[in-house]
Amino acid sequence: MDEVKNCLWELNTVLKVYNDIYKGLAKKFRLPDCAFWIIYQLRVEGRDMTQSELCSEFYVPKQTVSSAIRKMFYTGYIEYSEGEDKRSKPIHLTDKGTELAQRTVDRLIAAEGETLKELTENENAALIGTFRKYSDTLRKKLDKIK
Repeated sequence: MDEVKNCLWELNTVLKVYNDIYKGLAKKFRLPDCAFWIIYQLRVEGRDMTQSELCSEFYVPKQTVSSAIRKMFYTGYIEYSEGEDKRSKPIHLTDKGTELAQRTVDRLIAAEGETLKELTENENAALIGTFRKYSDTLRKKLDKIK
């Protein structure tokens, strides 16, 4: 059991450091966490996304995403495309939002890409494969909890 506890401690430590990196970067860019992740997801996806899609990507409450989108809309960083209602209307970055992304999130995405290039193809495959297996297995076990 000590081996399991040690492994959990190591994994949680790594995940905390990973989380702290992103939180620290959002703070450095003077962006609220949710706005940071909305811009990030729009840039990584390279397409308009709905509020519902964004909520499922971040696993944060709809109200949090809705509030962040509303603020970003009123500050001129995003705008809505055509849709049935605000939840189904895709959003995209305005020119002002694209400039913000270039100064902030795009630099992160470039650094992430450079970091992945420093790993071998096998290391990247192992990293993604192992973490995916861990996440999928954990989710299945947690789904059984009533």
